[in-house]
Amino acid sequence: MANATVSDLVVGRLGDWGVDRVFGYSGDGIDGIMGALRRAGRPEFVQARHEETAAFMACGHAKYTGGLGVCLSTQGPGAVHLLNGLYDARLDSQPVLAIVGQQVTSVLGSGYQQEIDLVRLYGDVCSQFVQTAYTAEQLPMLLDRAIRSALATRSPTCVILPHDVQTAPAPDLGARQHGIMVTSPGMPVPELRPRAEDLRAAADLLDAGQRVAILVGQGARDAATEVTELAEALGAGVAASLLGKPVLDESLPFHTGVMGHLGSTASSVLMGECDTLIIVGSNDPWSEFYPAPGQARAVQIDIDGRRIGVRYPVEVPLLGDAATTIRALLPLLAPRPDRSWRQRVEGAVTRWRDIARQRATADADPLNPQYVLHALSDRLPTDAQVSVDVGSVTYWYARHLRLPVGVDAHLSSTLASMGSALPYGLAAKLATPDRPVVALAGDGAMQMNGLAELLTVAHRWRKWADPRFVVLVLHNRDLAEVSWEQREMEGDPRFVESQRLPDAPYALWAELLGLHGLRVTTPGEVDTAWDRALSADRPTLIEAVVDPAIPLLPPAQPYEKVEAMYRALGREDTDLGRRALAHLRRERATEGFDDPQ
Repeated sequence: MANATVSDLVVGRLGDWGVDRVFGYSGDGIDGIMGALRRAGRPEFVQARHEETAAFMACGHAKYTGGLGVCLSTQGPGAVHLLNGLYDARLDSQPVLAIVGQQVTSVLGSGYQQEIDLVRLYGDVCSQFVQTAYTAEQLPMLLDRAIRSALATRSPTCVILPHDVQTAPAPDLGARQHGIMVTSPGMPVPELRPRAEDLRAAADLLDAGQRVAILVGQGARDAATEVTELAEALGAGVAASLLGKPVLDESLPFHTGVMGHLGSTASSVLMGECDTLIIVGSNDPWSEFYPAPGQARAVQIDIDGRRIGVRYPVEVPLLGDAATTIRALLPLLAPRPDRSWRQRVEGAVTRWRDIARQRATADADPLNPQYVLHALSDRLPTDAQVSVDVGSVTYWYARHLRLPVGVDAHLSSTLASMGSALPYGLAAKLATPDRPVVALAGDGAMQMNGLAELLTVAHRWRKWADPRFVVLVLHNRDLAEVSWEQREMEGDPRFVESQRLPDAPYALWAELLGLHGLRVTTPGEVDTAWDRALSADRPTLIEAVVDPAIPLLPPAQPYEKVEAMYRALGREDTDLGRRALAHLRRERATEGFDDPQ
């Protein structure tokens, strides 16, 4: 291109790496890049309502597609806003590239307007690679290294572009001289397999076990068939981390569901009674819900050696791809005719499903939030994609939404940041506009950024091959997860001024934007609302007015572990507190506990 600038080179290089969209928000610090995107027409620029949600979209894009997410912001406040979404990518191990503007190089160090030391600011979140470009000739090398580092380490990286560098003439890519680094795009995906002696040691350990448990995480995403075969060969039960929930068919009789504070009683049985543990692609931090140290011998399969042994003592580490490693391991295992442990696990699964059904169908005022997710399970399209926010909705998703085989679902898990459902859902929809999306959020997350990003949905939906984009808002006017944490962790009654949310007409807001809005307040309206939303000719928001008194109860805990909740609720002299106390006793009773009055 005649008169091409560095910005044109940047945009072209992104295309060479297969980047098809960039998420961001414009500003004068990136005018050069914006001009190049306009001239090229590709990658597509997706304007978010805020740089934070742009970074969430880039992380969501990486999660749903398995590829590189890219976000773009100006210097100063825009760069600061990106941080939360980039930390989401870092903590959930997703490859994201941030391209950030900067003031012209001649003023750096002067305390100029919007001048921030961006290398220092991004030094932690983008610790694998963050560099400022000071010359045009650096750009091909910096971009290639940043992208290659993001993909190789599955983490965010950053390239900082001062404005004068962006608008400088593009360098000669064929130059060959001292001080000029020649580089090229492209990175093959390797197949990593453990050594034969390590596989043999793992097989010997597994053969010696009588009660085998498998914990799957997002690293087993492409190994569902192999994990199922492994579970069958060992007569094992399978539990999932929160990120691993979409990996395996949860209707399998030996799948105990999610493990941890928001998991199932069946997973508690599996982890509490096993003598052997296989961790496959999981870095789940709920260490108190693993087997007790010394209870189980452990094998861990992971592609990243830095993760092995950091959550549970591991006797045999297997460094490799999940599917490749399990395929190599299966022929080494001895036949296992005794199925008594499998029967024990399946019995626990059956009991948990009955507990979940009882809880979901219990009366509440005005509506039980568990039922809203329970009712979606039999209606979720088999080609859907699901995004989930952080809060009480995460518990109900983990426990009550059964994902059909092939349905992908993602959330901000390790960072656990509110406000991820709408930007994640948009990233999923933009990547595959012919598939329906269901975004699950609470009213706190919707007020944080969801109402704004609903504008993005309204702006874009007419271009989608499938217009279905369903947003569920659990409207209880309470930051419910924190309310229950105050009771459980501190033994404190709910602090009304910190927890109460202002009322908002969510369904009416959707209608004002030209979308469908449905408000439901009774169980009889829930099924109809899902049916209408999932067959609509445009995006739909379901505002479910639900009861904040439903407990966020950790599974299978002795009375001493929940005594603080009872004590805190006893100090809440309100109708909500009394209802919450009654619901807590009822839900504990479903697990077989008869707690003191």
